[in-house]
Amino acid sequence: MMAHVNVEIKARCGDEDRVRGTLHAHGAVFKGLDRQTDVYFNVSRGRLKLRRGRIENALIFYKRPDQEGPRQSNVHLCPCSPDGGDVEALFAEMLGVRVNVVKDREIYFIGNVKFHIDAVQGLGGFVEIEAIDTDGSIGHDELLEQCRRFMGILGIDESDLLDRSYSDMLLEGV
Repeated sequence: MMAHVNVEIKARCGDEDRVRGTLHAHGAVFKGLDRQTDVYFNVSRGRLKLRRGRIENALIFYKRPDQEGPRQSNVHLCPCSPDGGDVEALFAEMLGVRVNVVKDREIYFIGNVKFHIDAVQGLGGFVEIEAIDTDGSIGHDELLEQCRRFMGILGIDESDLLDRSYSDMLLEGV
């Protein structure tokens, strides 16, 4: 299992081509297009989800405040097989499924900063920025600065920022 800290934002995105072009212009490395299903389980604190995709497959537990703008997440990630069927069945039986989130996700990196351009079924288009510290060497303040700097570079307006997860939005019918 891997634990890390990140500072992240999630924002509505009406111009994926502009974001994609800006990422390429700043040397972003494209890791691929992943069709992901996130199965969220019922838990009393934090969030627990099983991510199944072609690129990313893991059981992920995280705690993060629901607020607009850059926010810190404390993440525990346990890689699993691409199928994930046994893990999903076990956790669904133990905890119950809260909601499924299905998305097409483009994944990019610039150094330790990960970018997603997401098309979420039932919700629309989004962009995410995750400044990631895998070993404690970067620190919260630098992660926050990286996140804010890339918000400016990508032209993300404060009014586009979201204060909740895709799972919450689907449950709320937003």
